[in-house]
Amino acid sequence: MKLIERYIFRRALTMFLATLLPLLGIVWTTQALTNVNLVTDSGQSVFAFLKLATLILPSVVPIILPFALVIGVTQTLTTMNTDSELTVLNAAGSSRMTIIRPIIYLAAGLSVLSFVVDNFVEPYSRVAVRKMLATANADLLSSVVQENAFRKITDGLYVQVGGRRGGGVLEGIFVADSRNPAFELVYYAREGAVDEKSSALVMKDGEVQRKLPDGGVSIIKFDSYAFDLADMTKATREATIRAKDRDLPNLFNPDPNDSVYQGNPLAFTAELHRRLTEWTFPLVFGLIALVFCSDARSHREARVHPMVSALGSALVIRWMTFYAGNSAEDSVWFVPLMYIVPLATGALAIHQLASNRRLDIPMTWQEKLSELMVRLRLVRPSSDGSNAS
Repeated sequence: MKLIERYIFRRALTMFLATLLPLLGIVWTTQALTNVNLVTDSGQSVFAFLKLATLILPSVVPIILPFALVIGVTQTLTTMNTDSELTVLNAAGSSRMTIIRPIIYLAAGLSVLSFVVDNFVEPYSRVAVRKMLATANADLLSSVVQENAFRKITDGLYVQVGGRRGGGVLEGIFVADSRNPAFELVYYAREGAVDEKSSALVMKDGEVQRKLPDGGVSIIKFDSYAFDLADMTKATREATIRAKDRDLPNLFNPDPNDSVYQGNPLAFTAELHRRLTEWTFPLVFGLIALVFCSDARSHREARVHPMVSALGSALVIRWMTFYAGNSAEDSVWFVPLMYIVPLATGALAIHQLASNRRLDIPMTWQEKLSELMVRLRLVRPSSDGSNAS
């Protein structure tokens, strides 16, 4: 690259990073906080939460990259235009490609990064997150030892522990079991412990109350009672690996005996085509930004800020692809739309840049209304160009 191209590339990259990091931090925080209760409630450490938050990060990066690029490029080129740098380049005889080329290099590099993250890093992190959450859900020992608080183990099953002693001994155990609609069971025990090998809550010196729908209550005292939790533990420890969690080879050739694939094969098809199209958005959005702000403009020219126009266009394009991708899970006819939108957008942007055209703002609504009124002869044009009644 030439010296001026390296200058533009460096400024655009700096502005891109300055935009990316805050956006990434905000989205990353909101995504991580959705699971913080599960991690803390199951007794996981702060390191487990940091690991979970780190594993969520790759799923956020491909979404944020294109929008950070649009903001970074438009802000860089708009600032250069305000400082008359684009005007000087134009007056010095530099072609428009001097401005376009470094931005394309940056956008192409981000597209490659997006492809790697989307197809190789993100599937691994998604699987790890699902397994970690499943393990947290199944960590029954940590769930029941929370003192003086009702813990919901599953629908219709609640546990409260009054206290805990050394060696894993629990005091003041209360269990309410209403999973069977025919009767309700309430367990009280002076002490007990959780047997991790058999996944059972062993209670000692207590009683169980059985309440029938007709209001009758029977009470049975026991010296020792094992409350079985094995089936629930097994169910929660099995993480469901969905289409979005699969790697690219698995999406190309899914196992026909896979229960998840059998349940919704179109989800695998939609996810495959999403992986093959989503990585192009940094390049497409880079072209959109160039269309709106790669030419020198007069400071007196009235127009919408290029960032607003470029970002608004990018949001519309991204919404269309989201809609097509979600709809493709129900109908294969939406798959072509996932390719048409970015290809058509990129082709129109390249044509606009290659023809060296400028995007001029349309007439305001007032001008359009005035022109319509003149044509309908409701008013007559005045000599100075304005309309008179």
